[in-house]
Amino acid sequence: MVQQFPSNGSRSPRVGLWVAGVVGALIVLGLVANGRGGDTGAEGGVAERSSAAPVQLTSVGASATSVGASATSVGAAAVSVAEPAPLPEPSPVETCVVPDVVGVVHQTAQDTMQAAGLYLLHEEDATGQGRLLLYDRNWVTTAQSVPAGQVVDCSTAITLSAKKIGE
Repeated sequence: MVQQFPSNGSRSPRVGLWVAGVVGALIVLGLVANGRGGDTGAEGGVAERSSAAPVQLTSVGASATSVGASATSVGAAAVSVAEPAPLPEPSPVETCVVPDVVGVVHQTAQDTMQAAGLYLLHEEDATGQGRLLLYDRNWVTTAQSVPAGQVVDCSTAITLSAKKIGE
């Protein structure tokens, strides 16, 4: 049995539920966006975000004062600018001594570099053919981009050049 609706222009109940769902979703999105967008100003618009120092509200009877470019006079509260937190001391840079891996099987060269604390390793075909070093034990290291014995930041990138054994 097919349900008939009056032909006077009224909508199906499903269309009404769909419209109500869309309107509800838009209201929720609007509330979420308003929560992220900032407070509403006196004119009802959204206040612009400021990169000024954070403010602290303190109650002071019936008077109100404003301090700083980003502070706003609010009812019975005074606004004061809080001091920014001091920056943490930078941690000392960890240094590593670059080992000599020229003439070593490429896999062993990589293991030696990693044992010294150097993990940012790149590799290239020393013959210029652009081959990928897929089986590292079949290659011998012919050069390294940072000389052996040099003290470097452990996050320094080092390129190892290699050719196939017997070439």
